[in-house]
Amino acid sequence: MVNTEDSENLAAKSLLLINGPNLNMVGLREPDIYGSKTLDGIVDELKEHAAIRGFNLVATQSNSEGALVDAIQKSRDSVSFILLNAGAYSHSSIAIRDALLAVAIPFIELHISNVYSRESFRHRSLIADLAQGVIVGFGAHSYSLALEAAIHYLEDIRSD
Repeated sequence: MVNTEDSENLAAKSLLLINGPNLNMVGLREPDIYGSKTLDGIVDELKEHAAIRGFNLVATQSNSEGALVDAIQKSRDSVSFILLNAGAYSHSSIAIRDALLAVAIPFIELHISNVYSRESFRHRSLIADLAQGVIVGFGAHSYSLALEAAIHYLEDIRSD
């Protein structure tokens, strides 16, 4: 039998990092935009940092929109915050937007590059207005900034 209180405590300390299409190629693709650090390296550092702060970070990456929607939906009762780099789907996916609305889990939209200094189609996000905040343009450091912001947000709401 699962103890509901234990499940709620675990969820309160759990974060989900979702990475969208082509982010598995970070470190290899366009290093002048995305840097040389691999996604696996970024994730390893984030997990370590989250653990030091007393949080569990689970990470997933997919090039498939449906898999990202599935990951969001499955997180409904198991995480307290989502860090989301939906990549190009940030600019095009109503399905991801609807999944975020359905689960009502706070999240931060993040991007490695400054999407506003790139092509005009990247200037519009379909999820930014739902996010607690948006972090763009700090390279791989965007992830650690998002993690710190998520932890700060969760600690603030617990202290209220």
